[in-house]
Amino acid sequence: MDELHLHLVVNHLPIIFPDVGIIILLIGIFTKSEVTKRNSYIIFILGAITSMVAMGTGEGAEDSATKIAGLAENLIKKHEEVSEIFAALTYVLGAISLVALIASFRNSVISKYAPFVVGIFAVVALFFAKKAGTTGGEIRHTEIRTGQDFDYRNYEGNGPASKSDKHDD
Repeated sequence: MDELHLHLVVNHLPIIFPDVGIIILLIGIFTKSEVTKRNSYIIFILGAITSMVAMGTGEGAEDSATKIAGLAENLIKKHEEVSEIFAALTYVLGAISLVALIASFRNSVISKYAPFVVGIFAVVALFFAKKAGTTGGEIRHTEIRTGQDFDYRNYEGNGPASKSDKHDD
């Protein structure tokens, strides 16, 4: 398994963990369950760890992807830029969640406000998660690209005036 394949395997986890974490955090807030809130903090921490793995495989994935015909370099760069912001946000979210987890176990005063701070930060991270996921998907999934982002010069088969577009009628 090369880094491109590994990146494609792990890159969904940093996006999924915050989604699940927010749902569990909301359940914890509404049920006033400290255990449930702690579980959400752990999920956010796991999300930060998986972001590190995804970012660690990103450079190798970029090197492999640039060798594939039809993949526009500008799409890869756009994905890389958004992913760096998203990763930084998940690292901070993981750190805030770690502080919230420790505060919860110690029954600290900040544990009263921590779920709301973590929740707001998680929503911001999710905004960039969506952008990172979309820009990553656009690299390989032509059906979700806008016309100006697609590099038809290096693509064989589905570009304008390709053989499949010519009819004998």
